[in-house]
Amino acid sequence: MIWKLLLAPVFLYFIIVLAMFLFQDRLLFPAAMVGGARMPPGAELLRLQAASGETLHGLHLPAAGGPAAAGSPLLLGFGGNGWNAAAAAEYLHALYPDHDVVVFHYRGYAPSTGRAGAAALTADSLLVHDEVARRFPGRPIVAIGFSVGTGVAAYLASRRNLAGLILVTPFDSLRDVAATQYPWLPVRLLFRHPMPSAEWLRGRRLPVAILAGGSDTLVRPECTDALRKAVPNLVFDRTIAGAGHNDIYQRSAFQLAMDGALRAIKR
Repeated sequence: MIWKLLLAPVFLYFIIVLAMFLFQDRLLFPAAMVGGARMPPGAELLRLQAASGETLHGLHLPAAGGPAAAGSPLLLGFGGNGWNAAAAAEYLHALYPDHDVVVFHYRGYAPSTGRAGAAALTADSLLVHDEVARRFPGRPIVAIGFSVGTGVAAYLASRRNLAGLILVTPFDSLRDVAATQYPWLPVRLLFRHPMPSAEWLRGRRLPVAILAGGSDTLVRPECTDALRKAVPNLVFDRTIAGAGHNDIYQRSAFQLAMDGALRAIKR
């Protein structure tokens, strides 16, 4: 009887570990919970076919008031895991109305097809970049990543020549973020979506801007600090006091910092 009582917590722990392992894709990429995309006024629909057969849907919001200025960078956005492309594009366009903005729905996020995952999202980033470069020949491209999108943008920067990179609430590794959230689980052994942003950016000379929340409890300061140390050309670094991981976007200090980040990239 006593040994059964002793084994009960062990069995419960095993069940929790197994559940976290099996359902980590849905926890990290909750595509089914993201609302449908409402197309912003004036948006151009974009569509891509991945080599594996999936269809990726995106949109282009042109610069307000006519064509963007000559040499003005095109902004390629990568949202967080709870964003759809339309919301990310509208937010970026509100911040930078004088720039063209392109954002695609991640694989598995309707109306894009397939199944979301770190390997799929990073691979698709190259396809998206190359299509944007084809559609807008000669335009410099600045990638802007939010939350998990910073990992996607970091991977793209390691494989393509970008004009710059703006990372909002970024991390050194998604595996490390998960490990800080669940220190009582063997995360590093079981995690399938590592996204090692620091490794991808180490040695890359493109200008990088980092914006973090001073009260972010999801991506903790040590995860962002480790990324900072890996970036050779950090041209802008701002921590928004009191901002958390999700409420940072509504803060005026953050919106001003985003303007400063793009200016620093352009310089």
